[in-house]
Amino acid sequence: MNMAGGVMAGVGVSLFLCCCVLVVQGSTVPRPNIVFILTDDQDVVLEGMKVMNRTKRLIGDMGATFPNMFVSSPLCCPSRSSILTGKYVHNHGAVNNSVDGDCASKAWQDGPERSTFATQVKTAGYRTFFAGKYLNQYGFPSTGGPGHIPPGWDWWFGLIGNSRYYDYALSVNGTKQQHGKLYSMDYLTDVIKNQSLHFLDTVGASPNPFFMMLSTPAAHSPFDSAPQYEQDFLDWKAPRGGSYNVYGKDKHWLLRFAPSPMKDTSVQYADSIFRKRMRTLLSVEDLVQAVMTKLEDQGLLYNTYVIFSSDNGYHYGQFSLPEDKRQLYEFDIRVPLLIRGPGIKAGQTITDPVMNIDLMPTIIEMARGETPADVDGRSLMPLLLSTQTETGGPEWRSDLLVEHQGEWALHAWPKYNCPHWWTLVTGCVPDCVCEDSYNNTYSCVRALSKRANLMYCEFQDDENFKEFYNLEKDPHQLNNAINTTDPNVLNFMSERLKELVACSGKTCSYRNEQILVT
Repeated sequence: MNMAGGVMAGVGVSLFLCCCVLVVQGSTVPRPNIVFILTDDQDVVLEGMKVMNRTKRLIGDMGATFPNMFVSSPLCCPSRSSILTGKYVHNHGAVNNSVDGDCASKAWQDGPERSTFATQVKTAGYRTFFAGKYLNQYGFPSTGGPGHIPPGWDWWFGLIGNSRYYDYALSVNGTKQQHGKLYSMDYLTDVIKNQSLHFLDTVGASPNPFFMMLSTPAAHSPFDSAPQYEQDFLDWKAPRGGSYNVYGKDKHWLLRFAPSPMKDTSVQYADSIFRKRMRTLLSVEDLVQAVMTKLEDQGLLYNTYVIFSSDNGYHYGQFSLPEDKRQLYEFDIRVPLLIRGPGIKAGQTITDPVMNIDLMPTIIEMARGETPADVDGRSLMPLLLSTQTETGGPEWRSDLLVEHQGEWALHAWPKYNCPHWWTLVTGCVPDCVCEDSYNNTYSCVRALSKRANLMYCEFQDDENFKEFYNLEKDPHQLNNAINTTDPNVLNFMSERLKELVACSGKTCSYRNEQILVT
């Protein structure tokens, strides 16, 4: 299926009139192209990159890998909104995946959506292309329908609703296009790949720079793999060890509520989900390789930045939760980040703590545009281009904020009553285990520097529950140390958390060297 067809051919000539070069010290320097590949629910702590050897070789090995990449919220819509705007959740307002939580809502469209990396690189003269999942509530009648094209995008292939592989609809430049169950025509990861290659064929010969965002459904449910991969990894199991199948006895009520140890049916289910998710990522591998090959064949790769990341992590039985995200622990808040491109030394590992809010200002600086003053994140370019990352390098943040506002369970239910007939993720298949509720609402400060490796969280629930972890001593966050830690440390972390939940712009990323734990 040629989805773009005449739509792409009919794009106004004005798109091609932007200035394509800058004059630097008397010579012309072409502005770089930018490709951003974003996966869905791909963790990094629990072997989420295990099958991504081509991606690591083509992007990470040829540029930089960030092992300490965190998300502002371990949930799709809040995290994607942070990626687009460069802002923390409390500043962009999309707090969860519901319309009531301002996911793709009218308030989002009238506010944060008007200033994203798409609008900024478009202003800088780039041609822009989007394909795949945008925000969970995008394209429904209550959020403007498929006719709503977010500002800044010239070519738009936006998935209506949440991740699917078959039986979905796209907004193709504002027109709804339905897809069915035929692999060769409809498998969404491949549709994104094919449309991206068509876009590169269309614009690659032009001297004007472009920005592409390819947002795959993998590895999100319903975990439909391409048919050629359905028999892969038949003997694989979800990662054991660490916090796997451990009772969260001293953690917030939702984890204390989870049956532990898990039933055999939950164990088998988590293993099955792990295998299925890994299979979906093999099609992402195909996409990455196809795009990189096309860029190289067209002579564009040398002047193209390529970014690979995910919107949040995932778990499979950790603390006896069979499968989901939405928790404050490392497996849900850490994601992969690989970046290559002009000026970036190959084979780097940059250990500074970075965030999804940093991607927006990074992309804008790559495009030589102007980052709005109210952006909370920081461009990663000083880290990427520094030759001193092992010995200090640029001054960088020492802590960051993670926020989550729960949903799904009705406010009328008591705090300990996660209804036995309802579970967010598994639908009581195989076992009813509640993965989220309205008062699974928290904010955390995650400190990571040469002096400290800490996590401090406060919950908005009837207990005013708190959790604290020194990850140097307890890397799997097995024991909540809130009652055994120096009160001065806890007071310091609480005060810093208050600052972060109220921060805006540059105040969100300053380096704090006062954190010291002995």
